[in-house]
Amino acid sequence: MAKHRHMLPVWFFIGLLLTAYGIIILVTSLSEWSHPSAVVLSRYHPGVWGGIVLLLIGVFYAARFWPRPRRPN
Repeated sequence: MAKHRHMLPVWFFIGLLLTAYGIIILVTSLSEWSHPSAVVLSRYHPGVWGGIVLLLIGVFYAARFWPRPRRPN
C-alpha cells in the first residue's frame, strides 16, 4: 500500500502572511490614531483601512485553503 503525501497549497501560506501583515498594520495604525501625520489625506486613516482589508483577505485565503485530511478513494 503506497502512502500519499498531502501537499499544502501555497495559498494557505499566503493567507497566513496577509493575516499577519494585516494585524501588524492595523495595530500600528490604531496606535497612531491620536497622532496623525502631516500628510494631506491622513484624516481618512488609510493604514486602518488597509490593515482591515489585508486582514479580511488573509483570513479568507487561510480559511478557504486550510489543510484538510484527504478522503480515501
